[in-house]
Amino acid sequence: MQPKLSLLNEELIERIVEEAYQLMMKPGIKVQNAEARQLLADAGAQVDEETMVAHIPAQIVKKALETVPRQFFLYDYDGNPTVQYGGDAVQFDPGSSGISILVPETLEHKTAETEDLIRIIKVAESLPQYDAQSTAIVCHDVPKDIHDLYRLYLVLLYSKKPIVTGAFTTKTVHNMIDMLAIFAGGRDNLREHPRAVFDACPSPPLIWSNFGAGNLITLARAGVPAEIVSMPLAGAAAPVTLLGAVTQHAAECLSGIAIHQLAYAGSPIVWGGAPSTFDMRKGGTPFGSVETAMIDSSYAQVGKSLGLPTHAYLGSTESKILDMQAGLESGMGAMIGALSGINMISGSGMVDSLLCQSPEKLVIDAEGIAMAQRMLQGMKIHTDTLATGFYEGVNFKGGDFLKQKITMQLFQKEQHMPGKVIDRDSMRGWKESGSMDTFTRARIRVKEILASYRRPELDPAKEAELHAYVMDLAKEAGLEQLPFVEEFQPV
Repeated sequence: MQPKLSLLNEELIERIVEEAYQLMMKPGIKVQNAEARQLLADAGAQVDEETMVAHIPAQIVKKALETVPRQFFLYDYDGNPTVQYGGDAVQFDPGSSGISILVPETLEHKTAETEDLIRIIKVAESLPQYDAQSTAIVCHDVPKDIHDLYRLYLVLLYSKKPIVTGAFTTKTVHNMIDMLAIFAGGRDNLREHPRAVFDACPSPPLIWSNFGAGNLITLARAGVPAEIVSMPLAGAAAPVTLLGAVTQHAAECLSGIAIHQLAYAGSPIVWGGAPSTFDMRKGGTPFGSVETAMIDSSYAQVGKSLGLPTHAYLGSTESKILDMQAGLESGMGAMIGALSGINMISGSGMVDSLLCQSPEKLVIDAEGIAMAQRMLQGMKIHTDTLATGFYEGVNFKGGDFLKQKITMQLFQKEQHMPGKVIDRDSMRGWKESGSMDTFTRARIRVKEILASYRRPELDPAKEAELHAYVMDLAKEAGLEQLPFVEEFQPV
């Protein structure tokens, strides 16, 4: 039995959804995209073109909910359905869109560049705890015009896993879909076997920007999965109460689903988000706070009640280095997300409130993810009796159970065995191994992964086509040569 965390009862969920419907009528949703407003107006919404506010009746949204797929898959490079959105499947990917990298030797936050993203991709590719890659950081050694598509380009070259990504402009979302279609063998094949899901973000409170709504429309018509990332900021850009933030999240997601399904009914979309509380003392957004995790868990429960695939940002920390705070906040977030049955949990590897990525933290977080996955397996029944059968022949000696054959048979089925990053040695053994802390062990593990990594074998023709496509876009942006750490060599 998979254990579950439920913070809301059915009555409260119904109230949240009902008030979300009320918000979509009054004050309404500000929709800054003309085509999205027209879709809503044609469906029966009252739209004020001067204010760009759409008053969206519940029946429009309910009709849209009827056509949203309850489940879909992301496929890896080889065409295998490896990530499931829907039900209680729980999967993890690294946090995305960081702007800096933690330098392990100095603990400074350095502006991220190409070599940093490649390192992150290699580490995430090598750790089985990460079911998908993300476009984890922005590379500042390429022009801003290609920031988003360049990240995807590197992931496509260095990974075979499914991808959680997102575009920054209306133009580049088309470019990125084209890039994915090259490896998929065309847009029709990409629609049938999507490799990536794209984030689409409303702006709190209750706004779908021109790009955000346009992004939904483009993705829907291309059949590429969209992931709504609603970001209510409780106390600043959302009501201060956790339930108020969850209700605003529901209104933003429901209105986005209406736009998306009106553009192309049946396209896959995810009920996701990256909400936070607002720390009145520091003016910050503590993504590692327990209240943030409670908002995530609760909005996921609302989404599940509507039969929708889910996503959340958890497993991050406000700490600036990999210390006890980082472990505490990241581990709790991963566990809460897993127990909430959230389909894709983003945020691993990130410090400083989603601003900075760390390959070393990715390694440490992978251990926390493994523990959370073990928790999801719950209590297992392996034998006919729960305990009495183990006592035959036991003479009240502490070590008798070690002698039993069944102990060795069931030992690794019952217990998760962590990697070398986690220390379970004696004091003597720890000292003999160098008295290393977790961060030091993680640094060693990252070096081992990078030394053993081999770039995946890709179709040389498709790889060359992708490279030529991106080079043309780079030249349009004023860049004559891509800043590869390793020279481009078709495998």
